[in-house]
Amino acid sequence: MKIRAITLNNVRRFTDPAQVTGIGDGINVLSEPNEHGKSTLFDAIQALFFKPFGSRDKEVAALRPHAGGAPEVTIEVETDEGRFAVHKRWFQKPLATVHRDGRLIAQADEAEAWIAQLLGGDAGGPSGLIWVRQGMTALTGGSTKEEKLALEARRDLMTSVGAEVEAMTGGRRMDKALAQCRDELAQYATGTGRPRTGGAWKEAQDQVEALQATRDQLTATARELQDALAERQRARRALADLEAPELVEERRQKLEAARTAHDAATRHAEELETLDRAVDLARLTAESATSRLDSYRAGEVEQKAARAAETTARKAAETAHSTLSERRGTLDTAEAAATDARAALKTAEDHHRHALRARAARDGADRRRALEDRIKEAEEARRRMETAGAAAQSGPDAATMQRLETLSAELSASRAARDAAAPQVIVRYAPGQSGSIHSDSGPLVEGTPLPLPRSTTLRIDGIGSLEVHPGAEGAEDGTVETAAASLQAALDQIGAADLAGACAAAAARVEAAARQGEAKAVLNSLAPEGIDALHQALAAIPASEEVSDAPDLARAEDALETAQAGHETCRIARETAAEALADAKADAAVKDAQLASLSDRLQRAEAQQAKLGDVTEDALATQAASTAAALEAARLSHAEKAKDAPDAASLRAALTRAESVEAQAREEVARLRPLLARLSERITRASGDAVEERLAETEDQLQAAEETLARIAHEVAVLIRLEGALQDARNEARERYFTPIVKELKPLLQLLWPDAELTWGEESLLPHALIREGREEPIDVLSGGTQEQVALLVRLAFARMLARAGRIAPVILDDALVFTDDDRIERMFDALHRQASDMQIIVLTCRQRAFRALGGQALRLQTVGP
Repeated sequence: MKIRAITLNNVRRFTDPAQVTGIGDGINVLSEPNEHGKSTLFDAIQALFFKPFGSRDKEVAALRPHAGGAPEVTIEVETDEGRFAVHKRWFQKPLATVHRDGRLIAQADEAEAWIAQLLGGDAGGPSGLIWVRQGMTALTGGSTKEEKLALEARRDLMTSVGAEVEAMTGGRRMDKALAQCRDELAQYATGTGRPRTGGAWKEAQDQVEALQATRDQLTATARELQDALAERQRARRALADLEAPELVEERRQKLEAARTAHDAATRHAEELETLDRAVDLARLTAESATSRLDSYRAGEVEQKAARAAETTARKAAETAHSTLSERRGTLDTAEAAATDARAALKTAEDHHRHALRARAARDGADRRRALEDRIKEAEEARRRMETAGAAAQSGPDAATMQRLETLSAELSASRAARDAAAPQVIVRYAPGQSGSIHSDSGPLVEGTPLPLPRSTTLRIDGIGSLEVHPGAEGAEDGTVETAAASLQAALDQIGAADLAGACAAAAARVEAAARQGEAKAVLNSLAPEGIDALHQALAAIPASEEVSDAPDLARAEDALETAQAGHETCRIARETAAEALADAKADAAVKDAQLASLSDRLQRAEAQQAKLGDVTEDALATQAASTAAALEAARLSHAEKAKDAPDAASLRAALTRAESVEAQAREEVARLRPLLARLSERITRASGDAVEERLAETEDQLQAAEETLARIAHEVAVLIRLEGALQDARNEARERYFTPIVKELKPLLQLLWPDAELTWGEESLLPHALIREGREEPIDVLSGGTQEQVALLVRLAFARMLARAGRIAPVILDDALVFTDDDRIERMFDALHRQASDMQIIVLTCRQRAFRALGGQALRLQTVGP
């Protein structure tokens, strides 16, 4: 299949029909700027071949124009059977038709079937192998569905690459055998190799595990029966030992002796404890007598000291209250003087304000006149600033002038480049010749080259005219006209006739901006806070008023100063008196507090002595001596009794041990009797369950189940080994599949890297790594440019393999070399030409300058009208 023409109608921006015609064999290049419709054309081709005419999915909906409508695509294709027109329309009145020589040969579903057969019946189609969408230059990527379709396309290509692969692998028969092997294995095991739930392998495993559990349980039961018999024999021997009469009597005698010794020790300890209490009582009595004697003596000393201190504090308090009364009188005198000084100060302040008001009235008139003049000057400066500001807004700014100068420089450079590449004419006039040769710009100067970038007519005086045509090589490429148009458009935008006029307008704008700045500076100096602030200041100055009988300001100020000094002297005297009074009050309060505290101390000392009653110091001393003698006698009696005391702790330990031995014997007898009964009952019950017979039967069943499990495991192992063998065979087929690809790729790769090779992924059927200069580099770590170059060469190899398999399809590339540098892109162009000898390659690109070096047939996407 080869594409000859494409027509779009109501597809995105093409609301009127647009066509690409004259698509030939070999390389065809549609080179247009961005947003010209190249990607739309690619999407339309994809939709016609792979989207049913009844589809309304998002990819088809994306073809509709913003205004709505039914997208239509028509593609003329040529096959070995002739030339056909395939047409589809989506949404309103959807249809699909196939015409041959103007005659309808298929429509609707039959047309879809015809298209599928044209593509080889492959879901992935050539788009999965050799059609490259813009932005999808890598061999992987895109949606999950797109990656799956591309993988199916590569696998289908593998199975149909040639008879040799079919003979080696059985082709689809190999896939069928491998699938059957996997299905049988899936009945036993999961994908991870574990037994499948509900399968025979899992059931056999479960049966073996259940029988093993039953066997282990019966074995444990039999072991428990033997353990119970042995334990009952040990319990009978232990009970006989504990109940022997001689041992029972021996334990009784030891317990009785321990109790007798412990009772004697207890009585001795009680008597010793009574003496301990007598000693404690005598000690407390002696300590109490001594304490009363000490308290009496200390109370006498404290009472004398408290009485002396209280007398001294009372005298100090009386002195402080006398000083307080004197200072209160001094403060009253100072306050009266301060009142008189305040009255005199108020009178002097009133006279001073009257004098100031008179002077302010005179000064206000002068300030109003000065502010009114300043406001007039500021308003004149603002008027000049606004006039200059309006002028500064017209004319081109610096950025615009820079852009104009850049465009002018580009125009000059374009003209220079054009003239340098164009043919030139140099005139040499003969001596004495009066005539001359003229061009459109005037007579030619002798010896000066005249570039001829386009067809030019030269007029020769007295002879005629001479037409000069540079030919295709010297023809202009429109660069000068484009640069001139850009410069003129920029000049028209600012209303200038030429660059000199724009410069003059820009200079006028700069001069106006300078005048605006000067006027603004004058305005800021006259009214830094604005003219409104000057008006407010003018309004704040009160109108002049007549002030009569005003005193002299100097005499009023002297009188005010004298009054203020007198007032300040009185104020200081009053504050000094107030501070002295406060100090006296504080001192009197401190003295009163000290007197109260010492009075309390004296009362407490007298009360403490009163508690002792009418006793004397001698009587208390005699009582303390007698209690001390009684304490010493009690201590001697306690020491005599403690000298022969038995070891109560040892006797208590011996009694405890004897009681423990007797208790343990009783507890052990009480434990052994029910234990013997339980063991006898358990032995009788186990003997009736035929545990050993059931254990033998279970072991026979377990042996049979293990044999079944081994047979199934062997079958699983055989299936796993068969799957591996089939997989190895298919891998070998893949090697045979890779061989023609490697062969086809080798000369293409060597155009970029001598001796370079690719390694391939077993499952993805795509390049895995690039080997060059002995180093292996994974595809995904290569640069973007290298990845897209490898991807394009691989697609060219796929295209050649499709052609050899009888499935010729055009290679369509939408901006497939966006990251390739200038050097490598030339070699990639060589690769495209090498593969294009018996193929059709359609290149869509926006890189017009770079793809001029590709050559091939130039295509145009043109609107043909409704």
